[in-house]
Amino acid sequence: MRITCPLCGTRDRREYTYYGSDDYLNRPAPDAPPQAWDDHLHNRDNPAGRTRDLWYHDPCGTWLAVTRDTVTHAVHGVDPVMPVSGRGGA
Repeated sequence: MRITCPLCGTRDRREYTYYGSDDYLNRPAPDAPPQAWDDHLHNRDNPAGRTRDLWYHDPCGTWLAVTRDTVTHAVHGVDPVMPVSGRGGA
């Protein structure tokens, strides 16, 4: 699978770290019970078909929302999670 980084161009999937569905950042409240945090960290859906996932491009530090098909591995879209202003960490 190849993903297009807005800074670096099209790169192999091995340059990226997968963080899960794009609702990964919707975390439980800081005072939520331990079970809510356990579910958030360890119990994720694994759908077949089109998904929107959070990825991190390791070489340039860009966070991306990638729309892809988990069955065909086709990438349908890539959007920066934050505006891209230049190289650097998140």
